[in-house]
Amino acid sequence: MKKITCCCLTALTFVLMFSVYSSASQEKNRKTAIVLASFGTSYPTALKAITNIGDAVHEAFPGVAVEYAFTSNIIRKIWHERQDDNQFISANKNLAGDFLHVKGPLATIADLQDEGYDTIIVQPTHVYAGEEYADLVSYVQGLNAIKTLKPKFMPFDKLVIGRPALGTAGTAHDYHEDLEAAARALAGDVNAAAKKGAALVYMGHGNEFFCTGAYIEFQNVMNKMYPDTKIFIGTVEGFPSLDDVVGALTHTGVKKVVLKPMMVVAGDHATNDMASDEEDSWKSVLTKAGIDVQTHITGLGENDKWADLYVDHIHDVIRDNKIQN
Repeated sequence: MKKITCCCLTALTFVLMFSVYSSASQEKNRKTAIVLASFGTSYPTALKAITNIGDAVHEAFPGVAVEYAFTSNIIRKIWHERQDDNQFISANKNLAGDFLHVKGPLATIADLQDEGYDTIIVQPTHVYAGEEYADLVSYVQGLNAIKTLKPKFMPFDKLVIGRPALGTAGTAHDYHEDLEAAARALAGDVNAAAKKGAALVYMGHGNEFFCTGAYIEFQNVMNKMYPDTKIFIGTVEGFPSLDDVVGALTHTGVKKVVLKPMMVVAGDHATNDMASDEEDSWKSVLTKAGIDVQTHITGLGENDKWADLYVDHIHDVIRDNKIQN
């Protein structure tokens, strides 16, 4: 009887040990990656905004793979064509990252899955939940709709998406708190304008057929948080437009402004639409309206505090989905 009991206990111990080992082995083999999905930029000098966000994510999540993806088909095509442009490569020897071969979110996710990453966090670096973010959500939802006959052959353990800087609709995370966090991240811009005795004007991208109300609400949050400095936000596409900004500046008697892009990167829009000497640029139009304009061509992603917004959102999506990283 004692021998039987001893054998049973030995067998039970072995089973438990194997179970623990198997569970630990599965946890050990689980691979997590983060995809930073940006609209992208064709300007090599503007990439520092994207890589600055990447550096912040690398520091916050050591040991986790971090890949870049560009959502813009046009921007990706430009970079791919440069692969055979020896003159460009020679002039940009210190180009950060492998952006010559940058892929879209779907291809980047597929590559990671093929390399054995079963937990993938897609973190957009978009400013607000506009067209690009909506498409990105659709990609993730589409991939999550895959159902294999055997659960063990599912392509992902977890494929999740974070929210943009200014948040999203819903009850999981109050977007008002995201607006306030973003406003705090821009304190340096406000202080710089205040020292010059100027109003602060941001040029956002916007969208002609997608709600741009986030910009209006964010402007309101900024003005409440920094009541001593007048702050205005307009968009290249949609409302509020440049005409709306000029009207507001004229109505309030502003004669001097610091003009900055409210975009993650300071690329084509910031360089040409905002700061160039072309007749229809924001700088030219504001100057013609009798306003002294000082342009600052820096992307939001170059601001460490703005980069930390995305890090915080990754922490949130990890906690919400119980991801072990």
